[in-house]
Amino acid sequence: MIINHPILGPRDSQEFVYLGDAALIDRPDGLAEGALDTFHDYLYLRDNPAGLHRELWYHEQGDRSWLVVTRNTLTHEITQVELARDVARARGRSK
Repeated sequence: MIINHPILGPRDSQEFVYLGDAALIDRPDGLAEGALDTFHDYLYLRDNPAGLHRELWYHEQGDRSWLVVTRNTLTHEITQVELARDVARARGRSK
């Protein structure tokens, strides 16, 4: 599987480590009301979609960047690759 890195261009997926669902970017506020229940759901409840899915990948054997890869879990076709930093900033999660 080839991941088209936004900065470095096409890379073999063996250079990366898969972390999981890109929803991990939306970490809940630990000080908010009901944080314990919210963190339980955040840590343990995961979807197992068939079709398009946004995933976090870490470029371990490269520039050590985090990517959000949109991939079809049935065909493994990658339709979009974004820097996780940019996705987090767009959601107001980073400076």
